[in-house]
Amino acid sequence: MTDITTAQQDRVQIFDTTLRDGEQSPGATMSHDEKMEIAGLLDEMGVDIIEAGFPIASEGDFAAVSDIAKNAKNSVICGLARANFADIDRAWEAVKHAPRGRIHTFIGTSPLHRDITALDQDGMVEKIAATVSHARNLCDDVHWSPMDATRTEHDYLCRVVETAIKCGATTINIPDTVGYTAPRESADLIRMLLERVPGAEKITFATHCHNDLGMATANALAAVEAGARQIECTINGLGERAGNTALEEVVMAMRVRNDIMPYRTGIDTTKIMHLSRRVSQVSGFAVQYNKAVVGKNAFLHESGIHQDGVLKNVQTFEIMRPEDIGLTAKNIAMGKHSGRAALRAKMAELGYDLGDNQLKDVFVRFKALADRKKEVYDDDLVALMADSSAGDEHLKVQKLRVVCGTEGPQEAELTMAVGGEEKSIDATGDGPVDACFNAVKMLYPHSAKLDLYQVSAVTEGTDAQATVSVRISRDGTVYTGQSADTDTVLASVKAYVNALNRMHAGQGRANNSALQTSAAG
Repeated sequence: MTDITTAQQDRVQIFDTTLRDGEQSPGATMSHDEKMEIAGLLDEMGVDIIEAGFPIASEGDFAAVSDIAKNAKNSVICGLARANFADIDRAWEAVKHAPRGRIHTFIGTSPLHRDITALDQDGMVEKIAATVSHARNLCDDVHWSPMDATRTEHDYLCRVVETAIKCGATTINIPDTVGYTAPRESADLIRMLLERVPGAEKITFATHCHNDLGMATANALAAVEAGARQIECTINGLGERAGNTALEEVVMAMRVRNDIMPYRTGIDTTKIMHLSRRVSQVSGFAVQYNKAVVGKNAFLHESGIHQDGVLKNVQTFEIMRPEDIGLTAKNIAMGKHSGRAALRAKMAELGYDLGDNQLKDVFVRFKALADRKKEVYDDDLVALMADSSAGDEHLKVQKLRVVCGTEGPQEAELTMAVGGEEKSIDATGDGPVDACFNAVKMLYPHSAKLDLYQVSAVTEGTDAQATVSVRISRDGTVYTGQSADTDTVLASVKAYVNALNRMHAGQGRANNSALQTSAAG
């Protein structure tokens, strides 16, 4: 293995790109306030670098990156930029307010990507030199990526990496953009660059792995073993296509297998579960039950042999402790007789610090749920929090009655507040949910397209809460809504209305921006 200092060898920086690459998952668009919240949680958790967004992509993205930079306390705040001066200038304008800002610029270097840009090898080298130099003139922390590095010819990859280093890049990221590589190749690539590229020992190599073949975490850890000292990752592995390296997986792998991976990070692992759940809520992407570390089944045992072993010694079938990721070992039984103090304590265990007004709202919802369910589980309470964070309530469901069965058409009688004005309508449809959605659209006419309707049970049993996720789009912008209720149809309507509220709020911000621009002109 290439010689590196002891400090470099045992310290691995965590670069979280949930707010940039993660948000590029179709339908995972987050509101400004949600991005601010997630960034604050990442900063508090101890993430070294937060890639807060792609500033030139939209005014909203620029505003989010800029505000995150202004509010950062510990993390470096990074903005993404393509290999052109306009992108780089915009990224710097957004991150310069941070105590520590970073510009991340990239260009595709594989033969496939060179064909797209119509640049030959020499022309691309010249462009890399010019854009990296420009970024370094603005910021002393420049992060450069040769997109599709794992499918770039090795000789050419060495050449462009050497160019970026000579022009001032302080971090060189080696992305497996399409999840094509395997662990041995990932390690060999980092090792080769460290051995062949002049000046490689003076900068930090990073790894950014996609999960198309299910090997992102393995590839990232193999790269670290070979000398990479920064892992680019996302909460829950969120990202384009099959996603990215999952932060929780690499961090816990290094913690659990410290015997063969003697590396350390600054991550407070006890905050992992809360952040995982919150990202799931705001993105609308549910975490699969058997997801490593943070999945619902990660610490559950059904096999009699496993149950017996765990009861005798938990280490027989658990390599991590639930409390290591923030799952409490305490067990406050929650039901219809539970009071506010118990609810506040339970929510605190789950990572929610509720103010008095928020506690009052959640307590009302909790009591209503407890009257309908025999037992209220932790996941039920997390779903309640998701339902209570819908934000702007231009639309609010007041009353719903549905008629369905073998004899159609199915009918929905809906009363809804629209901008504070109560309105009622009867509608029919092909099934109860279709009838309800038709009723909503009659009371609040709109041109949004329904792209996704998804139902999942939060807990087991016929009295389980259903969590419904809805994704709509209008004029190329995607809005998501989520709601939970023991009544699946009611949860469906609330989720649809929550998505419409987000769309309405987004339109309001756009109108205000247009007015301000007009006034300024």
